[in-house]
Amino acid sequence: MTYDAEATRRRIFVAATAEFAAYGLAGARIDRIARAARANKQGIYLYFGDKEKLFGEVVRDKVDEVCHSTDLGPGDLGESVGHLFDWYQEHPELIRLLLWEALESREEVQGELERREMYREIVRGAQAGGIAGGPSGEDARRLAQDWMFTILGLVAWNFAVPQLCRLVLDEDDEAAALARRRASVVETARVLAEARRFA
Repeated sequence: MTYDAEATRRRIFVAATAEFAAYGLAGARIDRIARAARANKQGIYLYFGDKEKLFGEVVRDKVDEVCHSTDLGPGDLGESVGHLFDWYQEHPELIRLLLWEALESREEVQGELERREMYREIVRGAQAGGIAGGPSGEDARRLAQDWMFTILGLVAWNFAVPQLCRLVLDEDDEAAALARRRASVVETARVLAEARRFA
């Protein structure tokens, strides 16, 4: 039987994603990750270094995944935001990872420069689509950044605080409430985009 290093690395990533989403950086345990991944602890340290580096890699991997799954640029914006909403619904671990990162990280997060560049790509797409409206140059870039941050918040908040969804939405059927929220977020994104284009 041959050893498949890439398959082992992938199993470690999957196990680490679940562990960090459940327990955060401080509460996560490498031995639990190793057991779930059917790998040994030494292999984890060999591939990723220490626990902090593994956490950073996991968060960056999930952010990269969502950034490449949806285009918030000049195409059909409502449809793109709807896809983003669906992605977050199918991958609730990203919100938990980001919340843990916010609670536990120091001033700079792992892979900050690379992650910032991923978001800049989305902002450039939004600018190209006219999201910034009339301004140009630095003003347009900042308006596109503000727009993107607002859209991310509109989508992510639905999954960051499920207890608040239950309390505020007053809906016994969670699926129906999420479907309604999805439609509301998509329509809000369209309205905001149109307002920006013609500002």
